[in-house]
Amino acid sequence: MLDIDIGYGTTQSASRQPSAGIRGLFILQNIQEEMQRIFPMPKLHSKGTGAFVYAKQTKQPNTPDAPSRPVAPTTPSQILSSTDPRRHGPLENTVDQGSASPEAPHKTRPRMLRSLQGERVYVGRAASLSFLQLLRDTVTQHIGPSQFSHNVKLEDMLETEAPKNVSPDFEDQLDLQQRQALLRAYQIATSGFLYLMPDSELMQLLHNRRSETSHAQHTTALLDVMIAIGAQSHKHDPTKVQIEHFFFARGQRRAFASMLENPSLEMVCLFLLMSFYMLGACRRNAAFMYLGVAARAAVALGLHIDVSGSLPVNELHRRACVWMSLCNLDLLVSSILGRPPATASLRSESGASISEAPQRNDLAEEGLVALYNLAQILDETITRLYSEKAASAQVAESILEKLKRWSDGLPETLLAPPGTEQECLAAQDRVIGSLHIACSYHFAIIIVTRPFLISALGVRLARVHDSLAERNLEDVFSENPVHSRLALACTDSALYMLQTCLEIHRSHLLLGNMCILKAFIFAAALVVGFSLFSQKDPIPDLEEAFTGAIDILHMFSQQSAQAGHYYEILSFLRNAIAEQRQRLSNQDQSSKSQYVSKLFSLHGRRASRQIDGGVTVNLATLPSPFDINSVPLEWEGMELPFWDSFPFTEETLPLQDRTSDMNPL
Repeated sequence: MLDIDIGYGTTQSASRQPSAGIRGLFILQNIQEEMQRIFPMPKLHSKGTGAFVYAKQTKQPNTPDAPSRPVAPTTPSQILSSTDPRRHGPLENTVDQGSASPEAPHKTRPRMLRSLQGERVYVGRAASLSFLQLLRDTVTQHIGPSQFSHNVKLEDMLETEAPKNVSPDFEDQLDLQQRQALLRAYQIATSGFLYLMPDSELMQLLHNRRSETSHAQHTTALLDVMIAIGAQSHKHDPTKVQIEHFFFARGQRRAFASMLENPSLEMVCLFLLMSFYMLGACRRNAAFMYLGVAARAAVALGLHIDVSGSLPVNELHRRACVWMSLCNLDLLVSSILGRPPATASLRSESGASISEAPQRNDLAEEGLVALYNLAQILDETITRLYSEKAASAQVAESILEKLKRWSDGLPETLLAPPGTEQECLAAQDRVIGSLHIACSYHFAIIIVTRPFLISALGVRLARVHDSLAERNLEDVFSENPVHSRLALACTDSALYMLQTCLEIHRSHLLLGNMCILKAFIFAAALVVGFSLFSQKDPIPDLEEAFTGAIDILHMFSQQSAQAGHYYEILSFLRNAIAEQRQRLSNQDQSSKSQYVSKLFSLHGRRASRQIDGGVTVNLATLPSPFDINSVPLEWEGMELPFWDSFPFTEETLPLQDRTSDMNPL
């Protein structure tokens, strides 16, 4: 019998007799033509594996019979990808080929990682760690296992242990000038994010720290954690590390000794500060939980509602600043981890009066209000874009328009740079505050547009692969113009963020440990790295920004284990990008002639073999014979220490006791 393909992945048998076969073909052709006339359908192209995909629609959207939202068929690989939460389908095989839909299905998946104690903790699809896993799977598909994509602790979340041996009393070893310097560092580190009290009140608190009243004990705990944050943000110094541990441990003891049972404004501030400290100490789960305690205490005090007219103006001002500081940190941390924020459902109750309460008589308050308004847009982004199965381009563009209006309305004082280098050093808190606000804005743009970057670059990688295989699938692998436009915004925003950070870094204005900024830089660098991986040729601006991100994180790694891990991931990604380009270059050269191939190279020769018809093709261009959501069979034997090793040692990154019991995510 002769098998005849009828176009939907099935076959029909016909007699081997010529007359019957011809009659069968004519009948089948007539049936197909009649079905196409009655029920118009897009043409089908074979992918060479028995499956078919829809070709690109050529009808204009305004024609009467054109579908408003063509939907690509669900392939077995997509079903496997969507039902296995541990894996992210490589982009080349999960592209919505030919779809003109403005929606971009989410390719990132929520993850359940192991904490330091072995508990499973949730990381959402909006988190950089989820995007990292997608990028790892994509890189593996194109270049095979590498240090970037394979090691034994991919399911662990990087955390450091709490210090067990805290240094003796430092109370009498720090004079007033040293304390003031540490408080100054605290103000710079939190500039733009937090504003809990004015400078005058902070100095008064410093001079009255030895008071024995109950209120003084609470404010002294605040002072302890502020000093700890200041010491933590200094450049690498063993003495500062001891000071940091001592003052944080004492402030933490006071918080749990008497304050946890009685909500107060000082309690909200204290747990907010402890959360900020924990972020710098690479203990993100503890930071997240402390934010929850601060949020519930704030609700008990009614910080989320408008009580104007019933309290003095000064108290209203203080309450508003504390509430906005809490919301800022809560939304940023939750966005970084992809988790629901504690304050999200309370924002509608606060109204506009909260952000209007501060007097805005200095830059610190202006920055606080600006970031608070930005955080509300970021909250809307997570709710509207990442709670659905697909990201809507229409929703994304409406959010981007809100972000544009927000940026257009920023006070000039927040954006104006200092005039001279001396003014920069004198106004370091102002510069860092503006940097924090700018990077938060770029981070929000990245979160909004990243699903469309994944969609566009997935098509681009598939097109590069098939052009090397000398196949003409332009109709199938075509970028959605809306997705491409939003993807460009994602790459540009990441580029601008890294360029801004690199400029401040070269001016020697960055602190030694900046807990939120390092997460921003990592998120932006992954976007830039992904873009570079999908390009055949280097792009100078992106190359410089990516290298700059690695340099900044290397500087932070002297004081932060988290930054050290980010630095190592990006270094491995840089190696993967170089290998991808080398492979593309080799394949370009090998495709020039079918009669000759390179026999020997110090970098290894690329195997080729003879196939039917006498045409020599490169093995790397052949379709993969394995399930896209599983490790290739030929790589099962590669689970060796070479792939699993994660050479994060004290010799390369001196972190002292901060690297104890670390896990790699």
